[in-house]
Amino acid sequence: MSKRKPVDLLLENITIEAVAAEGKALTHYEGIVVFVDFAVPGDVVDIRVFKKKKNYMEGRIERIVKPSPERLPAFCEHFGVCGGCRWQPLPYERQLEAKRQQVEDQLVRIGHLTVPEIRPTLPSLKTQYYRNKLEFSASDKRWFLEKGVDPEALSQAERVGLGFHVGKFFDKVLDIKTCHLQPEPSNAIRLFIKQFCVENGYEFYDIRENRGYFRNMFVRTTEDGQVMLIVCFAYEDELRRKALLDAVSAAFPQITSLWYLINEKKNDSIGDQSTVLYKGADAIYETMEGLRFKIGPKSFYQTNSLQAERLYGVAREFAALTGNEVVYDLYTGTGTIAQFVAGKARKVVGIEYVPEAIADAKINAAANGIDNCEFFAGDMKDVLNAAFIAKHGRPDVIILDPPRAGIHPDVAKVILDAEPQRMVYVSCNPASQARDLAILCAKYRITAVQPVDMFPHTMHVENVVALEKR
Repeated sequence: MSKRKPVDLLLENITIEAVAAEGKALTHYEGIVVFVDFAVPGDVVDIRVFKKKKNYMEGRIERIVKPSPERLPAFCEHFGVCGGCRWQPLPYERQLEAKRQQVEDQLVRIGHLTVPEIRPTLPSLKTQYYRNKLEFSASDKRWFLEKGVDPEALSQAERVGLGFHVGKFFDKVLDIKTCHLQPEPSNAIRLFIKQFCVENGYEFYDIRENRGYFRNMFVRTTEDGQVMLIVCFAYEDELRRKALLDAVSAAFPQITSLWYLINEKKNDSIGDQSTVLYKGADAIYETMEGLRFKIGPKSFYQTNSLQAERLYGVAREFAALTGNEVVYDLYTGTGTIAQFVAGKARKVVGIEYVPEAIADAKINAAANGIDNCEFFAGDMKDVLNAAFIAKHGRPDVIILDPPRAGIHPDVAKVILDAEPQRMVYVSCNPASQARDLAILCAKYRITAVQPVDMFPHTMHVENVVALEKR
Protein backbone atom coordinates (compact mmCIF):
# COMPACT_ATOMS: atom_id res chain seq x y z
CA MET A 1 0.00 0.00 0.00
CA SER A 2 1.54 3.31 -1.10
CA LYS A 3 1.92 6.18 1.33
CA ARG A 4 -0.24 9.23 0.82
CA LYS A 5 1.75 12.01 -0.82
CA PRO A 6 2.40 14.86 1.64
CA VAL A 7 0.70 18.17 0.93
CA ASP A 8 3.11 20.93 -0.09
CA LEU A 9 1.21 23.96 -1.33
CA LEU A 10 2.26 27.60 -0.94
CA LEU A 11 -0.44 30.28 -0.93
CA GLU A 12 1.04 33.72 -1.46
CA ASN A 13 -0.15 37.19 -0.42
CA ILE A 14 -3.20 35.95 1.47
CA THR A 15 -5.05 38.29 3.84
CA ILE A 16 -6.16 36.77 7.16
CA GLU A 17 -9.86 37.46 7.66
CA ALA A 18 -10.93 36.46 11.17
CA VAL A 19 -10.20 34.67 14.41
CA ALA A 20 -11.35 31.03 14.35
CA ALA A 21 -11.89 28.22 16.86
CA GLU A 22 -9.11 26.45 18.76
CA GLY A 23 -6.83 29.47 18.73
CA LYS A 24 -6.47 29.59 14.96
CA ALA A 25 -7.24 32.31 12.44
CA LEU A 26 -8.92 31.79 9.08
CA THR A 27 -9.00 33.00 5.53
CA HIS A 28 -10.35 31.69 2.20
CA TYR A 29 -8.59 30.45 -0.90
CA GLU A 30 -10.64 29.65 -4.01
CA GLY A 31 -13.73 29.30 -1.84
CA ILE A 32 -12.13 26.92 0.67
CA VAL A 33 -11.54 27.83 4.31
CA VAL A 34 -7.89 27.88 5.35
CA PHE A 35 -7.01 27.67 9.06
CA VAL A 36 -3.70 29.20 10.15
CA ASP A 37 -1.86 29.23 13.49
CA PHE A 38 -0.43 32.40 15.06
CA ALA A 39 -2.10 34.76 12.57
CA VAL A 40 -3.94 38.02 13.25
CA PRO A 41 -6.86 39.41 11.19
CA GLY A 42 -5.40 41.85 8.66
CA ASP A 43 -2.08 40.04 8.29
CA VAL A 44 -0.97 39.54 4.67
CA VAL A 45 0.98 36.28 4.66
CA ASP A 46 2.36 33.43 2.60
CA ILE A 47 0.84 30.19 3.89
CA ARG A 48 2.44 26.75 3.65
CA VAL A 49 -0.45 24.25 3.54
CA PHE A 50 0.24 20.94 5.30
CA LYS A 51 -3.28 19.47 5.34
CA LYS A 52 -5.83 19.58 2.54
CA LYS A 53 -9.34 18.21 2.88
CA LYS A 54 -12.43 18.57 0.72
CA ASN A 55 -13.90 21.49 2.68
CA TYR A 56 -10.88 23.07 4.37
CA MET A 57 -7.10 23.35 4.54
CA GLU A 58 -4.65 23.89 7.37
CA GLY A 59 -1.38 25.75 7.07
CA ARG A 60 1.33 27.67 8.83
CA ILE A 61 2.74 31.11 8.16
CA GLU A 62 5.74 30.85 5.84
CA ARG A 63 6.29 34.61 5.72
CA ILE A 64 4.51 37.70 6.99
CA VAL A 65 4.36 39.91 3.89
CA LYS A 66 2.66 42.76 5.74
CA PRO A 67 1.69 42.55 9.41
CA SER A 68 -1.79 43.56 10.49
CA PRO A 69 -2.08 47.04 12.04
CA GLU A 70 -3.46 45.17 15.06
CA ARG A 71 -0.56 42.72 15.42
CA LEU A 72 1.35 43.05 18.69
CA PRO A 73 4.89 41.82 19.35
CA ALA A 74 4.99 38.57 21.35
CA PHE A 75 6.17 39.22 24.91
CA CYS A 76 7.56 35.69 25.43
CA GLU A 77 10.72 34.34 23.82
CA HIS A 78 9.13 30.89 23.61
CA PHE A 79 6.11 32.06 21.60
CA GLY A 80 5.28 29.84 18.65
CA VAL A 81 7.00 26.75 20.03
CA CYS A 82 5.57 26.44 23.54
CA GLY A 83 1.97 25.29 23.36
CA GLY A 84 0.56 28.09 25.54
CA CYS A 85 -0.28 31.79 25.12
CA ARG A 86 -0.95 31.41 21.39
CA TRP A 87 -2.85 34.71 21.14
CA GLN A 88 0.00 37.00 22.25
CA PRO A 89 -0.06 38.95 18.94
CA LEU A 90 -3.83 39.47 19.22
CA PRO A 91 -5.04 42.61 21.10
CA TYR A 92 -6.77 41.65 24.33
CA GLU A 93 -10.09 43.21 23.26
CA ARG A 94 -10.02 40.93 20.19
CA GLN A 95 -9.36 37.92 22.41
CA LEU A 96 -12.36 38.73 24.59
CA GLU A 97 -14.67 39.09 21.59
CA ALA A 98 -13.34 35.84 20.09
CA LYS A 99 -14.19 34.03 23.32
CA ARG A 100 -17.69 35.49 23.37
CA GLN A 101 -18.08 34.38 19.76
CA GLN A 102 -16.85 30.90 20.65
CA VAL A 103 -19.58 30.62 23.28
CA GLU A 104 -22.21 31.88 20.83
CA ASP A 105 -21.07 29.41 18.16
CA GLN A 106 -21.27 26.44 20.51
CA LEU A 107 -24.58 27.34 22.15
CA VAL A 108 -26.46 28.88 19.22
CA ARG A 109 -24.93 28.00 15.85
CA ILE A 110 -23.96 24.41 16.70
CA GLY A 111 -26.15 23.68 19.73
CA HIS A 112 -29.29 25.40 18.33
CA LEU A 113 -30.17 26.69 21.80
CA THR A 114 -32.35 29.73 22.42
CA VAL A 115 -30.37 32.18 24.53
CA PRO A 116 -30.65 35.86 25.44
CA GLU A 117 -27.96 38.22 24.20
CA ILE A 118 -24.61 36.85 25.38
CA ARG A 119 -22.83 39.30 27.64
CA PRO A 120 -19.34 40.59 26.73
CA THR A 121 -16.57 38.37 28.08
CA LEU A 122 -15.54 39.42 31.58
CA PRO A 123 -11.83 40.38 31.26
CA SER A 124 -9.14 38.99 33.53
CA LEU A 125 -7.73 41.42 36.08
CA LYS A 126 -4.24 40.21 35.10
CA THR A 127 -3.17 39.17 31.61
CA GLN A 128 0.31 38.01 32.67
CA TYR A 129 1.51 36.22 35.82
CA TYR A 130 -2.07 35.24 36.61
CA ARG A 131 -1.62 31.51 37.25
CA ASN A 132 -1.24 30.11 40.77
CA LYS A 133 -0.10 26.66 39.65
CA LEU A 134 2.35 25.37 37.04
CA GLU A 135 3.84 21.95 36.33
CA PHE A 136 7.27 21.64 34.73
CA SER A 137 8.42 18.33 33.23
CA ALA A 138 12.00 17.09 33.07
CA SER A 139 13.38 15.36 29.98
CA ASP A 140 16.76 13.86 29.17
CA LYS A 141 16.19 14.75 25.50
CA ARG A 142 14.78 18.23 25.25
CA TRP A 143 13.03 19.66 22.19
CA PHE A 144 15.49 21.26 19.77
CA LEU A 145 14.48 24.09 17.48
CA GLU A 146 17.39 23.33 15.17
CA LYS A 147 17.03 20.45 12.71
CA GLY A 148 19.40 17.51 12.76
CA VAL A 149 20.69 17.89 16.32
CA ASP A 150 21.98 14.62 17.81
CA PRO A 151 21.19 14.75 21.55
CA GLU A 152 23.63 11.94 22.25
CA ALA A 153 26.51 14.11 21.02
CA LEU A 154 25.76 16.87 23.53
CA SER A 155 26.71 17.36 27.16
CA GLN A 156 24.03 16.73 29.77
CA ALA A 157 23.56 20.47 30.31
CA GLU A 158 22.90 20.94 26.57
CA ARG A 159 20.75 17.84 26.22
CA VAL A 160 18.29 18.02 29.12
CA GLY A 161 15.27 20.25 29.51
CA LEU A 162 12.88 21.38 32.23
CA GLY A 163 9.71 23.04 31.02
CA PHE A 164 6.53 22.30 29.07
CA HIS A 165 5.52 19.53 26.70
CA VAL A 166 5.52 20.63 23.07
CA GLY A 167 2.24 20.50 21.17
CA LYS A 168 0.85 16.97 20.94
CA PHE A 169 4.15 15.21 21.72
CA PHE A 170 3.94 13.55 25.12
CA ASP A 171 7.69 12.90 25.20
CA LYS A 172 8.95 16.28 23.94
CA VAL A 173 9.81 18.98 26.49
CA LEU A 174 10.74 22.55 25.63
CA ASP A 175 13.36 23.93 28.00
CA ILE A 176 11.85 27.13 29.43
CA LYS A 177 13.98 30.13 30.39
CA THR A 178 11.29 32.64 31.39
CA CYS A 179 7.56 31.91 31.64
CA HIS A 180 5.16 34.85 31.98
CA LEU A 181 2.30 32.83 33.47
CA GLN A 182 3.25 32.59 37.15
CA PRO A 183 4.86 35.21 39.39
CA GLU A 184 8.31 34.77 40.88
CA PRO A 185 9.93 32.85 42.43
CA SER A 186 8.47 30.30 39.98
CA ASN A 187 11.05 30.85 37.23
CA ALA A 188 13.93 31.19 39.68
CA ILE A 189 13.07 27.93 41.47
CA ARG A 190 12.82 26.00 38.20
CA LEU A 191 16.15 27.34 36.90
CA PHE A 192 17.87 26.62 40.23
CA ILE A 193 16.61 23.03 40.30
CA LYS A 194 17.70 22.41 36.73
CA GLN A 195 21.19 23.77 37.39
CA PHE A 196 21.53 21.80 40.63
CA CYS A 197 20.50 18.54 38.93
CA VAL A 198 22.89 19.10 36.01
CA GLU A 199 25.83 20.03 38.23
CA ASN A 200 25.26 17.03 40.50
CA GLY A 201 24.65 14.46 37.77
CA TYR A 202 20.97 13.80 38.44
CA GLU A 203 19.49 11.89 35.49
CA PHE A 204 16.54 13.64 33.90
CA TYR A 205 13.55 11.44 33.14
CA ASP A 206 12.95 9.61 29.87
CA ILE A 207 9.20 9.03 29.69
CA ARG A 208 9.45 6.62 26.74
CA GLU A 209 11.95 4.33 28.45
CA ASN A 210 10.67 5.00 32.00
CA ARG A 211 14.18 5.69 33.26
CA GLY A 212 15.96 8.56 34.97
CA TYR A 213 15.62 10.07 38.44
CA PHE A 214 14.23 13.64 38.36
CA ARG A 215 10.74 13.61 36.78
CA ASN A 216 8.81 16.83 37.26
CA MET A 217 7.91 19.61 39.66
CA PHE A 218 4.91 21.73 40.62
CA VAL A 219 4.91 25.30 41.90
CA ARG A 220 1.82 26.72 43.61
CA THR A 221 1.58 30.33 44.75
CA THR A 222 -0.95 32.59 46.46
CA GLU A 223 -1.78 36.25 45.98
CA ASP A 224 -0.10 37.14 49.30
CA GLY A 225 3.19 35.41 48.43
CA GLN A 226 2.97 31.89 49.90
CA VAL A 227 4.81 29.28 47.82
CA MET A 228 4.40 25.51 47.64
CA LEU A 229 6.91 23.31 45.79
CA ILE A 230 6.35 19.63 44.97
CA VAL A 231 9.30 17.72 43.50
CA CYS A 232 8.71 14.34 41.86
CA PHE A 233 11.33 11.59 41.66
CA ALA A 234 11.13 8.31 39.72
CA TYR A 235 12.50 6.21 42.58
CA GLU A 236 13.77 6.68 46.11
CA ASP A 237 17.36 7.75 46.63
CA GLU A 238 17.38 9.35 50.05
CA LEU A 239 20.83 10.91 49.78
CA ARG A 240 20.19 12.65 46.45
CA ARG A 241 16.59 13.53 47.31
CA LYS A 242 17.59 15.27 50.55
CA ALA A 243 20.49 17.04 48.87
CA LEU A 244 18.18 18.64 46.28
CA LEU A 245 15.39 19.50 48.71
CA ASP A 246 17.80 20.98 51.27
CA ALA A 247 19.51 23.04 48.57
CA VAL A 248 16.29 24.51 47.14
CA SER A 249 14.94 25.16 50.64
CA ALA A 250 18.10 27.06 51.60
CA ALA A 251 18.12 29.06 48.35
CA PHE A 252 14.42 29.99 48.58
CA PRO A 253 13.32 30.64 52.18
CA GLN A 254 10.05 31.98 50.75
CA ILE A 255 8.98 28.37 50.04
CA THR A 256 6.44 27.90 52.82
CA SER A 257 5.43 24.31 51.97
CA LEU A 258 7.93 21.81 50.50
CA TRP A 259 6.80 18.36 49.37
CA TYR A 260 8.14 15.43 47.40
CA LEU A 261 6.80 12.19 46.00
CA ILE A 262 8.15 9.00 44.46
CA ASN A 263 6.34 8.19 41.21
CA GLU A 264 7.30 4.84 39.66
CA LYS A 265 4.46 4.87 37.08
CA LYS A 266 4.85 5.60 33.39
CA ASN A 267 2.78 8.79 33.54
CA ASP A 268 3.28 12.01 35.50
CA SER A 269 -0.15 12.37 37.13
CA ILE A 270 0.06 12.54 40.92
CA GLY A 271 -3.60 12.12 41.86
CA ASP A 272 -3.04 8.49 42.87
CA GLN A 273 0.38 9.06 44.46
CA SER A 274 1.37 9.66 48.08
CA THR A 275 2.87 13.10 48.66
CA VAL A 276 5.29 13.57 51.57
CA LEU A 277 5.75 16.84 53.45
CA TYR A 278 9.49 17.54 53.70
CA LYS A 279 9.53 20.96 55.30
CA GLY A 280 7.21 23.80 56.28
CA ALA A 281 3.43 24.02 56.48
CA ASP A 282 1.22 21.26 55.11
CA ALA A 283 -0.69 23.72 52.92
CA ILE A 284 -0.88 27.23 51.55
CA TYR A 285 -4.00 29.38 51.92
CA GLU A 286 -5.85 31.62 49.48
CA THR A 287 -8.47 34.15 50.55
CA MET A 288 -11.60 35.18 48.70
CA GLU A 289 -14.12 37.69 50.05
CA GLY A 290 -12.81 37.08 53.56
CA LEU A 291 -13.05 33.30 53.16
CA ARG A 292 -9.87 31.28 53.59
CA PHE A 293 -9.22 28.16 51.51
CA LYS A 294 -6.65 25.49 52.31
CA ILE A 295 -4.68 24.31 49.27
CA GLY A 296 -2.72 21.08 49.59
CA PRO A 297 -0.39 19.47 47.02
CA LYS A 298 -3.29 17.72 45.27
CA SER A 299 -6.09 20.20 45.95
CA PHE A 300 -8.12 21.61 43.08
CA TYR A 301 -8.32 25.39 43.08
CA GLN A 302 -9.15 27.68 40.18
CA THR A 303 -5.83 28.51 38.52
CA ASN A 304 -6.48 32.25 38.19
CA SER A 305 -7.17 33.28 41.80
CA LEU A 306 -8.33 36.85 41.22
CA GLN A 307 -10.58 35.87 38.34
CA ALA A 308 -12.02 32.94 40.30
CA GLU A 309 -13.56 35.43 42.71
CA ARG A 310 -15.23 37.21 39.79
CA LEU A 311 -16.37 33.89 38.28
CA TYR A 312 -17.97 32.79 41.53
CA GLY A 313 -19.54 36.21 41.88
CA VAL A 314 -21.31 35.67 38.55
CA ALA A 315 -22.47 32.21 39.67
CA ARG A 316 -23.88 33.67 42.89
CA GLU A 317 -25.58 36.48 41.01
CA PHE A 318 -27.22 33.98 38.63
CA ALA A 319 -28.35 31.80 41.57
CA ALA A 320 -30.45 34.77 42.82
CA LEU A 321 -30.48 33.51 46.41
CA THR A 322 -32.72 35.06 49.08
CA GLY A 323 -31.47 33.13 52.13
CA ASN A 324 -34.21 30.50 52.14
CA GLU A 325 -32.92 28.11 49.47
CA VAL A 326 -31.43 24.63 49.62
CA VAL A 327 -28.53 24.71 47.15
CA TYR A 328 -26.78 21.69 45.63
CA ASP A 329 -23.22 22.44 44.48
CA LEU A 330 -22.36 19.56 42.16
CA TYR A 331 -18.68 18.87 41.37
CA THR A 332 -17.87 21.09 44.33
CA GLY A 333 -14.10 20.48 44.38
CA THR A 334 -12.79 21.91 47.64
CA GLY A 335 -16.13 23.62 48.24
CA THR A 336 -15.18 27.09 47.03
CA ILE A 337 -18.45 27.88 45.27
CA ALA A 338 -20.45 26.21 48.06
CA GLN A 339 -18.87 28.43 50.69
CA PHE A 340 -19.03 31.47 48.43
CA VAL A 341 -22.84 31.20 48.27
CA ALA A 342 -23.45 29.78 51.76
CA GLY A 343 -24.05 33.19 53.32
CA LYS A 344 -27.08 33.70 51.10
CA ALA A 345 -28.53 30.17 51.35
CA ARG A 346 -30.36 28.18 54.00
CA LYS A 347 -28.30 25.06 53.30
CA VAL A 348 -25.66 23.99 50.77
CA VAL A 349 -24.95 20.39 49.81
CA GLY A 350 -21.66 19.78 47.96
CA ILE A 351 -20.76 16.61 46.07
CA GLU A 352 -17.34 15.77 44.59
CA TYR A 353 -15.60 12.66 43.25
CA VAL A 354 -12.21 13.20 44.93
CA PRO A 355 -12.24 12.28 48.66
CA GLU A 356 -9.21 14.49 49.43
CA ALA A 357 -11.03 17.49 47.97
CA ILE A 358 -14.06 16.83 50.18
CA ALA A 359 -11.78 16.54 53.21
CA ASP A 360 -10.35 19.97 52.32
CA ALA A 361 -13.87 21.35 51.82
CA LYS A 362 -14.90 20.29 55.32
CA ILE A 363 -11.74 21.77 56.84
CA ASN A 364 -12.24 25.03 54.92
CA ALA A 365 -15.88 25.34 55.95
CA ALA A 366 -15.08 24.75 59.61
CA ALA A 367 -12.19 27.23 59.52
CA ASN A 368 -14.46 29.83 57.92
CA GLY A 369 -17.16 29.33 60.55
CA ILE A 370 -19.65 28.06 57.96
CA ASP A 371 -22.08 25.58 59.48
CA ASN A 372 -24.73 25.29 56.76
CA CYS A 373 -22.64 23.28 54.27
CA GLU A 374 -22.56 19.49 54.00
CA PHE A 375 -20.06 17.69 51.74
CA PHE A 376 -20.12 14.20 50.26
CA ALA A 377 -17.57 12.24 48.23
CA GLY A 378 -18.33 9.82 45.39
CA ASP A 379 -19.06 9.47 41.71
CA MET A 380 -21.81 11.96 40.90
CA LYS A 381 -23.96 9.45 38.99
CA ASP A 382 -23.84 7.08 41.99
CA VAL A 383 -24.25 9.60 44.82
CA LEU A 384 -26.89 11.91 43.35
CA ASN A 385 -30.08 9.88 43.22
CA ALA A 386 -33.66 10.04 44.46
CA ALA A 387 -32.75 8.54 47.85
CA PHE A 388 -30.00 11.11 48.41
CA ILE A 389 -32.37 13.96 47.56
CA ALA A 390 -35.06 12.56 49.84
CA LYS A 391 -32.57 12.42 52.71
CA HIS A 392 -30.90 15.81 52.25
CA GLY A 393 -33.74 17.88 50.86
CA ARG A 394 -34.97 18.78 47.41
CA PRO A 395 -32.78 21.53 45.93
CA ASP A 396 -34.25 24.92 45.13
CA VAL A 397 -31.08 25.82 43.19
CA ILE A 398 -28.45 23.57 41.61
CA ILE A 399 -25.00 24.89 40.70
CA LEU A 400 -22.96 22.73 38.31
CA ASP A 401 -19.23 23.06 37.66
CA PRO A 402 -18.31 19.74 36.02
CA PRO A 403 -15.05 18.61 34.36
CA ARG A 404 -14.48 19.32 30.65
CA ALA A 405 -16.46 16.25 29.62
CA GLY A 406 -19.64 17.66 31.16
CA ILE A 407 -22.26 15.73 33.09
CA HIS A 408 -23.29 12.08 32.81
CA PRO A 409 -26.74 11.47 31.26
CA ASP A 410 -27.84 9.78 34.52
CA VAL A 411 -26.96 12.96 36.43
CA ALA A 412 -28.94 15.06 33.96
CA LYS A 413 -31.96 12.80 34.49
CA VAL A 414 -31.79 13.11 38.29
CA ILE A 415 -31.49 16.90 37.99
CA LEU A 416 -34.54 17.06 35.74
CA ASP A 417 -36.48 14.83 38.13
CA ALA A 418 -35.46 17.02 41.11
CA GLU A 419 -36.88 20.10 39.33
CA PRO A 420 -34.99 22.90 41.11
CA GLN A 421 -36.41 26.34 40.44
CA ARG A 422 -33.10 27.63 39.09
CA MET A 423 -29.78 26.26 37.89
CA VAL A 424 -26.36 27.75 37.27
CA TYR A 425 -24.06 25.85 34.92
CA VAL A 426 -20.36 26.82 35.06
CA SER A 427 -18.23 25.23 32.36
CA CYS A 428 -14.69 25.34 30.98
CA ASN A 429 -15.92 23.68 27.77
CA PRO A 430 -18.82 25.40 25.96
CA ALA A 431 -19.14 22.42 23.58
CA SER A 432 -20.01 19.86 26.29
CA GLN A 433 -21.98 22.55 28.09
CA ALA A 434 -24.15 23.09 24.99
CA ARG A 435 -24.79 19.34 24.74
CA ASP A 436 -25.89 19.19 28.40
CA LEU A 437 -28.00 22.33 28.14
CA ALA A 438 -29.91 20.80 25.24
CA ILE A 439 -30.99 18.03 27.64
CA LEU A 440 -31.77 20.36 30.55
CA CYS A 441 -33.79 22.70 28.34
CA ALA A 442 -36.51 20.05 28.19
CA LYS A 443 -37.75 21.66 31.42
CA TYR A 444 -35.70 24.87 31.62
CA ARG A 445 -35.05 28.04 29.68
CA ILE A 446 -31.75 29.90 29.52
CA THR A 447 -32.02 33.38 31.05
CA ALA A 448 -28.41 34.66 31.03
CA VAL A 449 -25.01 33.77 29.54
CA GLN A 450 -21.73 35.24 30.83
CA PRO A 451 -18.34 34.21 29.38
CA VAL A 452 -15.42 34.76 31.77
CA ASP A 453 -11.76 34.92 30.72
CA MET A 454 -9.68 32.81 33.10
CA PHE A 455 -6.74 32.26 30.72
CA PRO A 456 -5.63 35.34 28.75
CA HIS A 457 -3.70 34.78 25.50
CA THR A 458 -5.26 31.33 25.12
CA MET A 459 -8.41 30.18 23.34
CA HIS A 460 -9.91 28.78 26.56
CA VAL A 461 -13.02 30.37 28.03
CA GLU A 462 -15.14 29.73 31.11
CA ASN A 463 -18.86 30.20 30.63
CA VAL A 464 -21.69 30.66 33.14
CA VAL A 465 -25.30 29.99 32.16
CA ALA A 466 -28.41 30.73 34.22
CA LEU A 467 -31.51 28.56 33.80
CA GLU A 468 -35.06 28.87 35.15
CA LYS A 469 -37.76 26.24 35.31
CA ARG A 470 -40.33 26.70 32.59
